[in-house]
Amino acid sequence: MADHVAAFDEDLVVAGRTLKSRLIIGTGKYASYEQNARALEASGAEMITVALRRVNLSDPSQPRLVDHIDPEKYVFLPNTAGCFTGEDAVRTLRLAREAGGWSLVKLEVLSDPKHLYPDMEETLRATDLLVKDGFDVMVYCSDDPVYAKKLESAGACAIMPLGAPIGSGLGVQNPVNIRLIIEEATVPVIVDAGVGTASDAAVAMELGCDGVLMNTAIAEAQDPIRMAVAMKHAVIAGREAYLAGRMAKKRYADPSSPLAGLI
Repeated sequence: MADHVAAFDEDLVVAGRTLKSRLIIGTGKYASYEQNARALEASGAEMITVALRRVNLSDPSQPRLVDHIDPEKYVFLPNTAGCFTGEDAVRTLRLAREAGGWSLVKLEVLSDPKHLYPDMEETLRATDLLVKDGFDVMVYCSDDPVYAKKLESAGACAIMPLGAPIGSGLGVQNPVNIRLIIEEATVPVIVDAGVGTASDAAVAMELGCDGVLMNTAIAEAQDPIRMAVAMKHAVIAGREAYLAGRMAKKRYADPSSPLAGLI
């Protein structure tokens, strides 16, 4: 969004839904749903992604996510993790809407299982289909400013460029492109994928991102609950630094105290 120095920060608004926290976490790779719930509470996040193909929401004979995380208290964001065609993604989200009444969704259409980069042609096509079908679509995409603008034009309510490949923990690899996406966007830009530790989340927020979505960085930390707390503070610190407006970088030293008039 636009650069400015603000005396206060506004809430994050996605498709009419207001969130105090700019951190979104996932529901995969945790040791248990109970641990997932504890991490969610520690993170302060209000929105949680739900991989429809991997999370049990309805079978009472097995542990269920909803027994630990209340869908009335948190915003559930169904996603299409594991889908490799537009049709598969659209079908999955239509089933989710029938099952849980969800209209705010996260779309991801993957290409190669090795690198899990999004298939942008299929992603754009699926976005168009879902928007026309009445969904509010948050879209996982490559860090391509051209495609990001096409997705927004197709009706995406949030653009979610990857920082690095899913689950890699490499941090933001292409800050230049992320910055270009932010400058052109009129909807929230949320870095999705690649965050490994708190400094990665802070970097994303310092670039001007509206939020950060992560899963593996918390779930696979040696202490997921403590890492969730770290991510909470990192997102806040990065956002505050962005709003404050950082000092200019300089080629040479500039003393903190004046050198003139020394005794």
